[in-house]
Amino acid sequence: MTAPLPGPSFYDVRGRGFPRRAPLADGWDWIDRRIAAPAARVLPVSDCGGLRLADAVAALGDWPPADRAAVDGYALAAADTLGAGSYNPVPLTAAVAVSAGAPLPAGCDAVIPYEAAQAVGPFIEAIDAVAPGSGVERQGAWTAAGSPLLPAGRRLRPGDLGLLAAAGHDTVSVLPAPRVRILIAGGPRAGAPEQVAAMLAALVGRDGGGVEAVEVVAADPDALAEAFARPGADLILSAGRTGTGPDDVAAPALARAGSIDLHGIAMRPGGSAGLGIAAAVPVLLLPGEPMAALAAYELLAGRAVRRAAGLPADLPHATVRAVTARKLVSEIGCLDLHRVRLDGDGRIEPVASPGWPGLAAAARAGGFVLIGADSEGVPDGVPVTMYRFD
Repeated sequence: MTAPLPGPSFYDVRGRGFPRRAPLADGWDWIDRRIAAPAARVLPVSDCGGLRLADAVAALGDWPPADRAAVDGYALAAADTLGAGSYNPVPLTAAVAVSAGAPLPAGCDAVIPYEAAQAVGPFIEAIDAVAPGSGVERQGAWTAAGSPLLPAGRRLRPGDLGLLAAAGHDTVSVLPAPRVRILIAGGPRAGAPEQVAAMLAALVGRDGGGVEAVEVVAADPDALAEAFARPGADLILSAGRTGTGPDDVAAPALARAGSIDLHGIAMRPGGSAGLGIAAAVPVLLLPGEPMAALAAYELLAGRAVRRAAGLPADLPHATVRAVTARKLVSEIGCLDLHRVRLDGDGRIEPVASPGWPGLAAAARAGGFVLIGADSEGVPDGVPVTMYRFD
């Protein structure tokens, strides 16, 4: 799936600072050149929940395969109920009790529901008239043989699996979920490891990945390098110890295990993120502070997961266009992720500045607005695009 490309020599930022931060577009280009959709695999339908179809699937036959009851009741000839009513019960000489989904017996063209009939001793009487086809699901009503059943790229839901099985498909060609290893580097200082791990695991699942393992690794270059190089993952996300402090060992560990090609991205929060390769597997370094980790995932790592899953690379969020209620302050030279919400008048207002840490503000926000690196901010009353968290 990946192949290492030559990268620059490693520059250790500890105690020295970042000489420059690369534009976010450089990170996207790095991801797009190294990560592609996996090869399709043919799997049993029962194993395909949540995976995406590699190819369109056509119906093998009509569905339903024959006329069948759509309700519980009595199958009959509709003509036998002519004139029936609550004050004029009509005896049914040829009525067959059926359950919804059962094939329609020969000679029957309708199903009268139980509540529209009554038993009188051994006999059944209709107390309502039905028309031909009433209570019946016709052969091929949902799909005809050879017609499209599900499109390529469809993320298979439980109902889809039932439909495929009912339509006679035992196996389908799908794109397997990439195996994503989540490492929390350095333990508690990384920003509450359970909090960051749970958040990243949920985001990986949202973007079509499968979590191969979640590990808290000591702030030790050898231990981290071993975790980066260990086989079994298609993609590695490491959160924590990416900054300029003496114990920020994630980048040196990645350089030891393979290469670090970009370290420092011109975005807030999340500016200490990095990208590299270990044992031919892409590794994305995310800050350990929870909000910075969230931003670095949304703007950088999520793109890698989606590409590895065969999904569109762009942000998956629904968007809304609205005007700002107050100015969104930004700094030139850095793309800012502003947590925002819609006020009572449907205008966008900030919840916290890009530099403010913690997930509490993200929980109060309805989404975020991106302000480009060439902007000093957005004045009030200006239309912007909000990416919705929901």
